[in-house]
Amino acid sequence: MSYASVHIEPVTHRLDLDGQTLTYDIYDGPSDGAVVVLLHGFPQTRRAWRHVAPALAASGHTVICPDLPGYGDSTSPADADDVARFSKRATAEVLVAAVRDLGHERFAVVGHDRGGLVALRAALDHPRHVSHLGVLDVLPTPDNWQALSGASGVFAWHLFFLAGPAGLPERLIGADPETFFGHFFQTWTRIPGAIDTPTREHYVNACGTPSAIHAICQDYRAGATVDLADDAADLRAGRVVQAPTLALWQDPGDTPLPFDPEAVWKSWTITLTTAALPCGHFLPEEQPERVTAAVTHLLATS
Repeated sequence: MSYASVHIEPVTHRLDLDGQTLTYDIYDGPSDGAVVVLLHGFPQTRRAWRHVAPALAASGHTVICPDLPGYGDSTSPADADDVARFSKRATAEVLVAAVRDLGHERFAVVGHDRGGLVALRAALDHPRHVSHLGVLDVLPTPDNWQALSGASGVFAWHLFFLAGPAGLPERLIGADPETFFGHFFQTWTRIPGAIDTPTREHYVNACGTPSAIHAICQDYRAGATVDLADDAADLRAGRVVQAPTLALWQDPGDTPLPFDPEAVWKSWTITLTTAALPCGHFLPEEQPERVTAAVTHLLATS
């Protein structure tokens, strides 16, 4: 099925939960398929799934696409200066509670980039509710930091910058959000036109407000502190994902990666399917048909 031929329109909802407002789109399919939650990454919003979500819905699934807390149209937690409120564990609890509030007790969670880390935490902490896990172009937090030691860290400079002292990266980004966020769309995309001008402008405008910039920095600060501690505790305890898992990443071409994505994800999962896609970082927009096919296959896995 070509995503270009799918015209299912989403219905936008807002839910007040735990002192914050969660905004999400629901794409309802024509039959009673699986419920799938799609989580976007940095520096994006739920619009990142604009091709994949309707295609999955057309196949009969109910698809829920939230903006992560502080991103897009979702507000930050009540205490936005508390880094722990932006931990992947806290975010996963909010999102799982929101989906259950909609009446769904069992559902798949697929996340790209930062959303992938939230999806991983949801699968680890809520195995009764998460039936399948998908992670796109991301590594678990401890493995990511280990892979980026030494000179390799230069290629992920934003991880260090965004996790910097409170107020400093916020002020610097706020001086020119167009240049800062635009850099990633220019350098992380390999397929021309995958992120068109209106979509890029939407992302920059959504991420470029003072509250969104602060939320993004808090997200990354959590990744260098609270999330790292939570994941390290799981490693020590030998906890792994029980649900069937899909891991996709961009094909690096002739540039060797400083890590083995398949080996990393095998250490965190029991049932794993993997693939490298010929594109840049933004898999759902650069390769929507392949991502849709891979997620569809995942949902059929028991």
